[in-house]
Amino acid sequence: MSGFLPALLVRLREWVFRRVNGEEGVPVPGPQVGAEQFERVYAHAAADGRSRGAGISDLFWYWLAPGPQMHQEHLEPGERYDTVARTTRRVLAVPHRRSYELAEAATRRALDRLPTDRYSLVRLRDLMMPVWSEVYYELVFGEECPPDARDMIVANADDVVTALKCCSLRHMDRRDRLTRYLLGRIEAGTAPVTLPPPFTAQETAWYLQGAFFNTAVVQMSEAMAHLLLAIAQHPHVHGRLAAALDDDATLDRVIDETLRVHPLFGVAHRITSAPIRVDDRVTLPAGSVLLFNYLAYQRTGPAADDVFDPDRWLGLERREAHFIPFGVTANRACPARGSAPVMLRAAAREVLRRFALTSTAGHTRSLPSRGPCYLVPPAAAPPGPARLRAMRWGDRWADTGRGVVQLCLGAVMVLDARRQRLCATYFEEVPRQ
Repeated sequence: MSGFLPALLVRLREWVFRRVNGEEGVPVPGPQVGAEQFERVYAHAAADGRSRGAGISDLFWYWLAPGPQMHQEHLEPGERYDTVARTTRRVLAVPHRRSYELAEAATRRALDRLPTDRYSLVRLRDLMMPVWSEVYYELVFGEECPPDARDMIVANADDVVTALKCCSLRHMDRRDRLTRYLLGRIEAGTAPVTLPPPFTAQETAWYLQGAFFNTAVVQMSEAMAHLLLAIAQHPHVHGRLAAALDDDATLDRVIDETLRVHPLFGVAHRITSAPIRVDDRVTLPAGSVLLFNYLAYQRTGPAADDVFDPDRWLGLERREAHFIPFGVTANRACPARGSAPVMLRAAAREVLRRFALTSTAGHTRSLPSRGPCYLVPPAAAPPGPARLRAMRWGDRWADTGRGVVQLCLGAVMVLDARRQRLCATYFEEVPRQ
C-alpha cells in the first residue's frame, strides 16, 4: 500500500493539472515526434518561442514570481534576451580553476558545521543550498557572501523549489526580501553585474534573482543531492571513488550517470514561431506548444535503462546516448554547462574526503524528500541496520503523507495561477518584443 498510494496520488495530481490547464502540448518524444527526431526538432530555428501563447506558461510564471518576465529562460527571443544571455555568460565565464576553488571552499565551510565525532542525518539538498548560495553570490558580487545574505538567498531558493514540487505554498515575503536587497545594491552602485539601459534597476534585480539566486542555486543543490544520494546507495561506486578520489575520469562518469538516471530538467516547453516539418507524415503548425521530456528521451537509445552503472561511459559515446544533461546547444542550453561539472566535482570530493555516505531513502528524479542521508566521519561508528530500516520505512510513509500535501497544495496553486494569468496578462499589455 505504501508504494501504491503515492503513485495514485501522483496520477490524481496530474489529472488536476490537465483539468485546469487542458491537454495543451505536443509530447516529445511522442506519437508525432519520435526520439530519433528529438534533438533535430529541439534545435530547429522555429522552436524558439518561450512563454507567449502557452497556457502552461502561466503556471511557471506563477512559481517563479517575482519577476518571471525577466527570467532568462522565459524571455522571448530578441534583443532583450540576447542582452540578458550575454550578461549571464560573462558572469559565468571564469576559469575552471576558479570555479573549482569557489565550490571547494564553500563546501568546506558548510561541512565545518557538522560534528566530527558522530554521524549526522542530513537532507542533502538542504546541506548543499548554502554552498551554492555563497558560490553564486561571490560570482555576482565579487566578494565573500556574508551569513545574512546567504540565509536570505537560501530562504528564497528553498521557497521556489518547494513550491515547484507542490510541497508548500509560496511565501512571497521571503522572495521579496531578496528582491529588495538586490535592488538596494544596484541603486547604491555596489552591484558589479547590471543590465544596460533601457533595462531598469528593478528589472536587473529580478534578472539576478531569477538566473542566479533561483535557478542556479536550486539546480546545483538538486544536482548535488542526486549525486551524493546515488553514491550513498551504491556501495561499490562509493568504494571505487574513495580509492581514486583524485581521478577526474572516474568521478565524471559517476556525475554523468547521475544526470542520466536523474536528469535535472523534467519537461521544457517551446512554442513554434513557424511550421516545423518533422517528416513526410507530420508537420507541426506555428503556435504548437512542444513539450520536450528529458527523462523520456534519455530512456531511449543505447542507454535506455534505469540501472545506475557509471562504467557504461567507458564504452559509450555521450553524443550517441541520447544524453542531454544541460539541454540542446542550439536552443538555450544551460549557461552553466561549462562550470557546473567542475563545481560538482569539487563539492563531491570535499564531502567524500570527510564522510562516508549511506542512505536507504527513496530516490526519484523529483526528489521531494530533499535526499535523507547519513554522513559518517572516519572516527565514528556508522548507523546500524535498525536505523537504516527505520529510514527506509519512515521515508516511505512520509512519501505517502507528502503525496496528499502535494495533491492539495498543487491544486490550490494551479487554480491560483490560472486565476492570476501572469504570463497571459503580461503579453496582453506589453507589445511583442
